[in-house]
Amino acid sequence: MFAERQAQGGPVIGVIGLGTIGSGIAINVHAAALPLVVYDIRSEATLRHAEYATVATSPSELARQSDIVVVAVVNDEQVRAVLLGSENVLAACVPNTTVVVVSTITTECVAAIGADAAGRGVPIVDCGVSGGPTAAASGNLVCMCGGDPEVIGALAPLFEAIGSLTVTMGPFGTGLAAKLARNLVQYGGWLAAYEGQVLAEAAGIELAKLALVVRASDDQSGGPTTLMFRQTVAPFTEADDEGLVGAMHAAAGLARKDLQAALALADELDLQLPLAAMTEANCDDIFGVGTRRRVRD
Repeated sequence: MFAERQAQGGPVIGVIGLGTIGSGIAINVHAAALPLVVYDIRSEATLRHAEYATVATSPSELARQSDIVVVAVVNDEQVRAVLLGSENVLAACVPNTTVVVVSTITTECVAAIGADAAGRGVPIVDCGVSGGPTAAASGNLVCMCGGDPEVIGALAPLFEAIGSLTVTMGPFGTGLAAKLARNLVQYGGWLAAYEGQVLAEAAGIELAKLALVVRASDDQSGGPTTLMFRQTVAPFTEADDEGLVGAMHAAAGLARKDLQAALALADELDLQLPLAAMTEANCDDIFGVGTRRRVRD
């Protein structure tokens, strides 16, 4: 796809949006010796890259100069403005230019840009990225891609420059859906950590000590990914291994016992721990031995 550009040193990468994620992507594209074009509405953001990048005067100008356009703006409104608005990057793309959206946006926005790109024949990939500013700066983003596998494969120079792991999640739209699911694990885990700290602090425990033992025990147990080993979250059936199902029933019972003890301590300390109560009520479902349906009819 990018044979002519690669003969000149690799595909030209254009980055629109130079916040912490976009700026990190630009830095690592340059570190990989790939030609770079940048654009941001803030002149101070583009100045940081002006020594080694071409600074475009508009998103559409950037699109005309790039083989790969990375959209790293903040939200739906900005993605729509860049791709579908007056600048209309999708309309400005030259043949074989591929658009990669790394912004975390809603499924409605994903559908809109996907439909417009398909109508124009512009290859587009939705790419949820995880790891935050530190990973972006160090070139260690985890990239969750949705789109045509061949198109994603052709983007290898970009993903090798910016990430430590790239996974094709499925068709267009699944990259950002995976990012939303990953964020749910992250933020839900933080809520659990908050409630754990509330209980520990009220019991007179230093929070730094709690953090120490949580990190050490997660290293041993696998943390929140421990139960993410199945192809489905639906309840186990009679066709599943009897020993595994028995182990999950036992684990659910132990979890319920431990959570009930934590909630009893919370009552003694006059604390409200709603997540702990919800978790205790859903232990069977968490371990796959409940009856709740996960997929709507």
